Amino acid sequence: MLIHPWDAPRDDAEWQHWLAAHDFGQLAVNGPPGEPPHVQPLHFAYDAGRGEALTHLARPNPLWADLAARPEVVLSVVDDYVYVPGPWQAPPDIPAEHGVPTSFYAAVQLRCLARVVDDPAEKAELLNRQMGHFQPEGGSAPAAVGEEPYGRMLAGIRGLRLEVVGVRAKFKYAAHKPEEVQDRIVAGLTTRDGTRDAAAREHQLRRRGVWSPAT
Repeated sequence: MLIHPWDAPRDDAEWQHWLAAHDFGQLAVNGPPGEPPHVQPLHFAYDAGRGEALTHLARPNPLWADLAARPEVVLSVVDDYVYVPGPWQAPPDIPAEHGVPTSFYAAVQLRCLARVVDDPAEKAELLNRQMGHFQPEGGSAPAAVGEEPYGRMLAGIRGLRLEVVGVRAKFKYAAHKPEEVQDRIVAGLTTRDGTRDAAAREHQLRRRGVWSPAT
């Protein structure tokens, strides 16, 4: 993923705050030689304090053997993406129809070392941490070894602890464009008011002034 200086996060807090509200992504696991990688959609719970993400998958999933061979993985999350028409992007000194269309998006890629969790008690603890993240209001019984309703299901899954060893984050929202162009894009997103337009507009407004050629 190419990250220009004007698209880079200001600091770790920026991408961590965004990731806290975006807990569904794709886990890329290296395939065997000559084969493409596994790309597994999944929910996960990211713990910034511990520097790890927690998830689990069904035991019959085909990626386990390759994961054991090469535990270096990437967890990728992309959202708040919109299409930006060319006329919105046109510099002030050229015709609007000569503007170049583009995409806006936020993306975080966590490079991780994966550890498989098979111990029943550790799996139950992992599931309860995930449940606490996704369902803080409660309403479901905790997972516990040998206890209903989930104890008997533990054998059908394997847990994953993903230790974060590197992060690449990007907020592509025209932070390097002239103010006149940014104003035009904001107006266009406001008028269009399509799916994710409001989120993209908020990113653009929030990131104004994040970069200049002098920095």
